[in-house]
Amino acid sequence: MTTILIVDDDIHILNLVNIQLSNEGYNVLLAKDGVDALEVLKKEASDLAIVDVMMPFMDGFALTKEIRKQYNIPVLMLTAKNQIEDKEQGFLAGTDDYLVKPFEPRELLFRIKALLRRYEHQMDETIMRIGNTTINKKSFEVQIGNRTLLLPLKEFELLSYLFSKPKQVFSRENLIEQIWGRDYEGDDRTVDVHIKRLRERFSTLSDDFQIKTVRGVGYSLEAKRK
Repeated sequence: MTTILIVDDDIHILNLVNIQLSNEGYNVLLAKDGVDALEVLKKEASDLAIVDVMMPFMDGFALTKEIRKQYNIPVLMLTAKNQIEDKEQGFLAGTDDYLVKPFEPRELLFRIKALLRRYEHQMDETIMRIGNTTINKKSFEVQIGNRTLLLPLKEFELLSYLFSKPKQVFSRENLIEQIWGRDYEGDDRTVDVHIKRLRERFSTLSDDFQIKTVRGVGYSLEAKRK
């Protein structure tokens, strides 16, 4: 289910957009200001953020800049103003689209669907996500909430391969061939060593997934139910 974060200090706007998006089948997260939104994003993965410009503590421009630094999700900015300067500032901050209040709920839905399609096309197979854990095969980064990890290359490749096919069981021989290559002459127990390192590394960082040992066969990665 697609998750959308709504950030607005106006409770009426929050409720209106929440109802509209929930009726369309989206999972909705709510935040009353920019600071609150960043706390929500640390705990819950979101596919898109709808951000109001005028908010206390941290306005929409500052929040959009922070989202751009930490997350790879589209941002749709809401504002009561229709000034070209505000639009310019919004796009400079990194927003993907702009909608002026008051707006038609149907137009908001059209824009959301367009942004999600665009990002889905851009991300294709280079971005993989389970829960709040994201793997970027292009930048070789693993992101958990707002924390970014750079793993040793073979650990990253092994985790990415398991991530790409959750629940599928792989033999040690298959993993050796895929990660180390057919010409690898070392012991296939090197897979066990790398799996152990991954388990130790992520045991305190994420509870989104676990790497299971399938006795007599090999390993599989499964998302944990929450």
